[in-house]
Amino acid sequence: MSETDSPPDDAQDALERLYDDPEARIASLQNGRPSDQDVAGQAAIFKALGNDDRLRVLEALRDSECCGCELQVVLDAPQSTVSTHLRKLKEAGLVKSRKKGKWSYYRIADTAVFELLDLAHAVQDDA
Repeated sequence: MSETDSPPDDAQDALERLYDDPEARIASLQNGRPSDQDVAGQAAIFKALGNDDRLRVLEALRDSECCGCELQVVLDAPQSTVSTHLRKLKEAGLVKSRKKGKWSYYRIADTAVFELLDLAHAVQDDA
């Protein structure tokens, strides 16, 4: 729904019953709607976080950077599988890499990712 569109009839009826000024509430909701670009960016991050092996990689990178071969050990997976997970994490902006000779080393791009992981642990503990 764009800002110039009216809400569906049933929503309009409900808002008219709930608010003295339903048009103001509609405008407030439409103005507070996140942009498609913002939502797509958030979805990409959560999609990258929505895989067990990628979460294992992030947890392995919590204390220090690791080379790809170390992450193969963490995941007990071949290089191609590890590479695919790292690519997805890099595309989401969660991991950065550097080359040293023939080795690639990976690290967390922003420690804010650990806040998300810690929050997930907290929510899981409360469930």
